[in-house]
Amino acid sequence: MSAPTFTTDVDLALAAELGQQLRVDSIRSSTSAGSGHPTSSMSAADLLAVLVSRHLRYDWDNPDHPGNDHLIFSKGHASPLLYSIYKAVGVVSDEELMTGYRRFGSRLEGHPTPVLPWVDVATGSLGQGLPDGVGVALAGKYVDELPYRVWVLCGDSEMAEGSIWEALDKASHYKLSNLIAIVDINRLGQRGPTELSWDLDTYSRRATAFGARVFTVDGHDLAAIDQAIAQAGDLSTEQPTVILARTLKGRGFSEVEDRENWHGKPLPPEMAERAVIELGGERNLLVRGPLPDQAAPARDRGTSDQVKLPTYQLGQKLATRKAYGDALAALGVRRDVVAMDGEVSNSTFADEFAQAYPERYFEMYIAEQQLVAAAVGFGVRGYRPFASTFAAFFTRAYDFIRMAAISQANICLVGSHAGVEIGADGPSQMALEDLAMLRAVHGSTVLYPSDATSTAALVQAMADLTGVVYMRTTRGAYPVLYEATEAFPVGGSKVLRESDDDQVTLIGAGVTLHACLTAADQLRDEGISARVIDLYSVKPVDTATLTAAAAATGGRLVLVEDHHPEGGLGSAVIDALTGAGRAELAVAHLAVRDMPGSGTSAELLDAAGISADHITAAARELLG
Repeated sequence: MSAPTFTTDVDLALAAELGQQLRVDSIRSSTSAGSGHPTSSMSAADLLAVLVSRHLRYDWDNPDHPGNDHLIFSKGHASPLLYSIYKAVGVVSDEELMTGYRRFGSRLEGHPTPVLPWVDVATGSLGQGLPDGVGVALAGKYVDELPYRVWVLCGDSEMAEGSIWEALDKASHYKLSNLIAIVDINRLGQRGPTELSWDLDTYSRRATAFGARVFTVDGHDLAAIDQAIAQAGDLSTEQPTVILARTLKGRGFSEVEDRENWHGKPLPPEMAERAVIELGGERNLLVRGPLPDQAAPARDRGTSDQVKLPTYQLGQKLATRKAYGDALAALGVRRDVVAMDGEVSNSTFADEFAQAYPERYFEMYIAEQQLVAAAVGFGVRGYRPFASTFAAFFTRAYDFIRMAAISQANICLVGSHAGVEIGADGPSQMALEDLAMLRAVHGSTVLYPSDATSTAALVQAMADLTGVVYMRTTRGAYPVLYEATEAFPVGGSKVLRESDDDQVTLIGAGVTLHACLTAADQLRDEGISARVIDLYSVKPVDTATLTAAAAATGGRLVLVEDHHPEGGLGSAVIDALTGAGRAELAVAHLAVRDMPGSGTSAELLDAAGISADHITAAARELLG
């Protein structure tokens, strides 16, 4: 079979034909699937026809080319348009488009995901594509130092999302001239008109106020689109660009054009036939735009020197959040490691990395959604991002975290100041849901070290794990428990007290492990032998060690966590043991069950029922 012939010198007349083809194929594919968003695709077809055929610098046969521009559909529901583009550039066949879209087992999913090599990030949860694009653009300007542009198609409905404005704010702060948002303002959302309808003046004032260059165009005037995109792609400025395009939803088919109640609805077959006729019939254009510059490859990301982790003396009191900062700075010899924080770096100790490697540190300020999105964007470019803030504040970015998993992103999140242990700041600052939240993310890893040595070792391990990796660190200083030579495999645990006469097992992590050790001493003084397990890996969990401990101690377990009882360490242990067939268990699950207030760490741990005295009492009760 001969190779397909592509048109690579596309004039505006051909781009207009391409726009009609994209509309026709968006209708055909969604009608064939019986679902989808053809009208949302039709409004943006002219914008994408001009961009892809005349301005997007992309080697479609080599999606990993370091100089490729990036194209992100923040309005991921317009997937019929994106997949129709893939047909037009010759990487998806018409057969796949017509028989695969939205079908079980197909890579042409209802909203795009990186199962396709030309898709950087999963989208569909609105307001995420532009923040992700900020991360990609940061990598391009400051670390890769390559002249690629990041083009993001946004919908007008998602302009009501605060994350869009977080993204523009940070793009302006970092002078990301390589980031261009193209906003498809078609006036109609899912249930009717959008908040601003076609009020492009208000959109313009808002985007300008956030520091962007703004171009306003008729989104169906190809010459105007072409001129705006050409100006937007100029990297010599120091501002991100927003192209506001006034469009018609369902453009090109009079029966649905600019009409309500057609959002997310495929055209019935007979109606689709009429639409295709009105749009001029089927076409099979094969077009490609310019190739990327043959620029210097991305920076060498190898390790210039061997990572030398910090070491600590046994018994030395040190907060695990400080050990995180120490270890992250040590990891800086790896040029693929980047770090970012949410304006608390002097508390998370990410500032140690910032001081040592300022060119690879990015402050996201109080914008936790953008914090996670920036990490995802750096991951697109192959970096190992570490994003840190207080653990409680990751809750507001949870949608970005779950979407990171769908994006197949490799990101490291570190949350400090967790649980009632933080003391007087009160419950608004106490992460008591984070372990459950992160355990629920598909493919995630959840780590909760108890001392500085294990923290440092696990930080190094995080940099080579796949998926969303979360570490919980502790505010207060606690004794170092392990020698520097100790190994901490992910999925493992440590048995700190053990004998053949053990009668009960105490299981904790972080601050509660230290309480378990104190309780074991108290129980020993009463003639009771207690096994103590440091469950530093909450997901995956060490089922073998837990099963052995349950067998040795008659199924008597005291599970202790500075967390709500739902979904945390206790759930991880019980899920593992019941999954392993251990049915006979006598469990005391100590967790934070009431709403805490302010107080000292000791007062709050005791009030929550997770102090050493409560652990001792629970063990006694299990033993009768």
